[in-house]
Amino acid sequence: MLLDVEESQLLLVDYQVRLMPSIFEHELVLANALRLARLADALQVPVWGTAQSPDELGPNVPELQAAIEQAGGRVMNKQSFSAVSDGISEWLRPPVRKVTQGGNARSLPKHLQKPVAPAEEEGRNIILIAGCEAHVCLLQTALDLLEEEFDVWVVTDACSSRSERNRDAAFDRLAGNGAELVTTEMVAFEWLRTADHEMFKRVQSLIK
Repeated sequence: MLLDVEESQLLLVDYQVRLMPSIFEHELVLANALRLARLADALQVPVWGTAQSPDELGPNVPELQAAIEQAGGRVMNKQSFSAVSDGISEWLRPPVRKVTQGGNARSLPKHLQKPVAPAEEEGRNIILIAGCEAHVCLLQTALDLLEEEFDVWVVTDACSSRSERNRDAAFDRLAGNGAELVTTEMVAFEWLRTADHEMFKRVQSLIK
């Protein structure tokens, strides 16, 4: 299955100023996170961020924070390692709307009217997720999103941990639990699908 840009959302986890210097390949990881945020902005994909215990680890790197805000996104400050525990699912799901019956149905006697259950609006169920540390906050958030029946795609070249071994262990576990593993360029070209796309040149410039 290829990524569908109209079904996608992007979640960027904990690229914080006091954490990033200790992260394996942190410069490459942050550069790809920025690319993802800018790609999402160009293609009108919703962007969200998180920051773990910002009083201790600081805010997100300013350039990435600005890119999230440029895309119209928000950042959740959290204490739990899994952002789901702090309510990120409520940001990712649309509100529930109630479907009411038409006038004819309401004119029937009450005992003949069929009850109508609330219906959930269609939303963007594909979550592209990337962040740090891969084996802690990213892993726990992704696993909880899978439990909540989101389709989770992990952008591997925008993720890392303090050690390569912990990062790779996280990828193995996520793949084993049903997450798709992709790269930033895979995301870009699957969102575009064709070189005829009106945003092709802009996207191409972002990934070069």
